[in-house]
This record gives sequence, structure tokens and C-alpha cells, in this order.
Amino acid sequence: MDNQSGYLQLFTADGDFYNRLLLGTLMPERLWVPLPRFFQTWLRNYIGGLIMYFTPNFLWCFYLYYLKINVYVPKDGIPSRKAMVKQIQIAMRGLPWYALLPTVEEYVTEGGWTRCFARVHHVGWLHYVFYVALYLILVEFGIYWMHKLLHDIKPLYNHLHATHHIYNKHNSLSPFAGLAFHPLDGILQALPHSMALFIMPMHFTTHLVILFMGGIWTANIHDCINAKFWPIMGSGYHTVHHVTYRHNYGHFTIWMDWMFGTLAEPDVDDKEDD
Repeated sequence: MDNQSGYLQLFTADGDFYNRLLLGTLMPERLWVPLPRFFQTWLRNYIGGLIMYFTPNFLWCFYLYYLKINVYVPKDGIPSRKAMVKQIQIAMRGLPWYALLPTVEEYVTEGGWTRCFARVHHVGWLHYVFYVALYLILVEFGIYWMHKLLHDIKPLYNHLHATHHIYNKHNSLSPFAGLAFHPLDGILQALPHSMALFIMPMHFTTHLVILFMGGIWTANIHDCINAKFWPIMGSGYHTVHHVTYRHNYGHFTIWMDWMFGTLAEPDVDDKEDD
């Protein structure tokens, strides 16, 4: 028991380090140190989410819509400021809830309830690479089916996922739409990341990196640039999803859509009947 307790302290030490790194850099200690540790972690994840959402999205939109206007996106295909502001508003309503998910994950991992390991050398690099690959496969499988069910089960679509699909044309989609979900919808689609931690061994810090990078990835697949790099689920594939509603449910790759027969190439007729 002492050995297990000592090992779990590694996760706690990592969490404390991340809290000091972000909160200690951005805020005076009197504002965050007195907070309960759970809320410190939530605040770190929330602020990290804000940085992850606004920084790359603003830079990417500035590059696409101003510096390279008519190069990647035609002028009449640029989303309006009103549409982007609405997407930001929807994302901001969900972000406090999205930040709760990695906070709870950290709490249960520090309590020893997941199968996470704290250091790569505890399993070796070969096993680490294997576990990360298996984790990504499980996450891809889980997100594919969660996303598909959010379309196929009409009450879930009407009350949750439809919020995201009000953006279904090239001139209404932007990187800011990447997190423009009903809060419960966003959590459900991220849940496979969390569930994988209870199924298989996984390096917890790598999990957090992939989870937050997934937030940046969702911005990338909503920029409407049709760049195909097989088997990556790029923006071209995901734009088809927003047009047809019944193709390309995958997250990072097109493999699950290929396996389950829902793959449609980006050159699909945008006027295909819904």
C-alpha cells in the first residue's frame, strides 16, 4: 500500500507542477494558491483551454482570411464576423464544462482508479509506443460511434448535436466552430479519451497532451481547406460531414469511416440530399 501511495504521489506532483507552471505564470499566488486543489486544477484546465482555443484560431483566421485572402478560401467563402462571434459565444458557454473533464480525470488518476502510469521509463519506450497507438485506436473507435449515435438517435441530435450543425456551409464554417457544441455534446464526444484510461495502461501526461491537442485539431477540421493527407481526417472530409450529415464521423483519421462504410471523399457533391 505504501508503494502504491508513493507511486500515486507522482501524479499529484505532476499536477502541482502544471498548476504552478500556468497559474503561477499568469496570476498572483494570492488568487489561486488558497483555492482547493481540485479547483486549482480546473482553473488551470480552463485557462489552458482558453489559450488553446483563441491563440491558434485567431492566428489561423488572420492568415487565411486576411494575409492569404483568395488563396485558400475565396472571398465569398469567408465566414462573416457575426457567424464567428456566435461560434465563440457557444464555445465559451461550453468551455467551463469541458475543463471539468480533464480535472476529474486527474482526480481519479491520483486516486489510483485508472490504469495510467506516470513515467515512460516505468514501462519502457516500446510498451509506451504500443500503448499510445492502442489508446489512439480506442479513442478513434469511441469518438466515431459516439458521433454517429449523436446523429442517429434523433432526440440526441435535436437537443444536443444540432447546435453544432447550424454551421453547414463553407461560408459559415470557421476554426472557431471547432468547439461550438452544446456542453453535453462536447463532453460526450471527448468521453472516449477518459474511458480509455480505465481500459488500458496509458501515460497520463501524454493523454492530457492528446486531449488538448484534440481541441486544436477540431479547429483545423473546420477551416474548409481541402488538403488530403491519407488517412488523416482533414477539413475537406469533415466539411462533407457538415453538408451531408451522414458521412465522415471520424476524429483524427478516416479509418473508422472506411471500416464501417460511411466514408465520403471531399469532392462529393455538396448538393447531395441530406
